Amino acid sequence: MQTLDHDLTEHCIDSQTIASGGMLTVKRDQVRLPNGHTSQREYVTHPGAVLVIPILPNGNIVLEKQFRYPLHQVFIELPAGKIDAGENPLNTGKRELEEETGYTASHWVSLGCQHPCIGYSNEVIHTYLAHGLIAGEHLRDDDESLIVYEDTLVNCLNMIHTGEITDGKTIIALFLAEKYLALNPNLIQPE
Repeated sequence: MQTLDHDLTEHCIDSQTIASGGMLTVKRDQVRLPNGHTSQREYVTHPGAVLVIPILPNGNIVLEKQFRYPLHQVFIELPAGKIDAGENPLNTGKRELEEETGYTASHWVSLGCQHPCIGYSNEVIHTYLAHGLIAGEHLRDDDESLIVYEDTLVNCLNMIHTGEITDGKTIIALFLAEKYLALNPNLIQPE
């Protein structure tokens, strides 16, 4: 049995860029393993992202329906977007919420971060709960088409169980929101 303090770090010997696009880069590294052997690792580098759980004064959650090209289908998601170079994750969340939905929020709570694809990407997604929402006009990019709507947390959780919500980051965030709101029941006062 291995001890818990055993060094599991793999060290890069050589790195090669296989492909590079506008947002993602695919790398192939040769690594030295903890046992001294060498191996190869292929992975995608990602600038990071922020996901927002926007909660309306009535307790409902703001959701989006959006077509996702890699899977050729419409998904139900929470607002999210990539972090721009040098941008603070909270500022990314504020920017993405307004750009995609038109809402701004007066209160922001960090619910931590998640690493959705640890086997093949360095992506990290910072998760924020936003409340004290104020409606406004969205500022979507020309290539963004989505439907913004609201639903209850209970319905959102049911949609996870029925398979209507399958986006991993959204599922995790909704469960984080459920736990946070259960511990802070006075945060939202349904109308």
